[in-house]
Amino acid sequence: MKKLLLIPILAFIVFGAETGSIEKKERKFAKDFLKETKSDFIKSVKGLSETQLKFKAAPERWSVEDCMKHIAAAEMGLRQYLDNNLKEPATPDKRAEVKVADEDLIKMVENRTMKAEAPKELRPENTSFKSADEALTSFKNNRDKLIEYVKNTKDDLRNHIFDLPFGKIDGYQMVLLISAHSNRHTQQIKEVMNDPNFPKQ
Repeated sequence: MKKLLLIPILAFIVFGAETGSIEKKERKFAKDFLKETKSDFIKSVKGLSETQLKFKAAPERWSVEDCMKHIAAAEMGLRQYLDNNLKEPATPDKRAEVKVADEDLIKMVENRTMKAEAPKELRPENTSFKSADEALTSFKNNRDKLIEYVKNTKDDLRNHIFDLPFGKIDGYQMVLLISAHSNRHTQQIKEVMNDPNFPKQ
């Protein structure tokens, strides 16, 4: 009888590191979402000329290149925020304070009717990127690293909590936010390209 009781205890010790990890379906969803938004962004800017990249519908509006610089800078900044938080102990006691569902978070971030002003350090003119190509290369590298992280991580993402202006989210949702954010501005790129004055070449 004692041996039988030891089995689940030993199983917990051996596999305990996995219990705080994201579920298989969550891992797949995040990985696929990251790949999908990466592909859509890259396709949206493929083959654009310098004139097209720099076109602005109005002086105060962003160009395609501006959007690209912002996406790349945010990709780095949000990932750094995620990594810094994961260095700290998990806070499962704050888990109940996360009120937004994964799907609702994605919809909120991607919703272009809800306007938001980019933080000063993430505005195109304040990034370190000198060109659209430089921004795109940075984005690809950082996104690939994030996809690889999601594929393999055993971090307790659901119990690492982040304070954002609209409320608290967990580490897994931060990954979804990064993906949704790039999609939000890929939509913006398409809006620029749909302007009737957008250069033909």
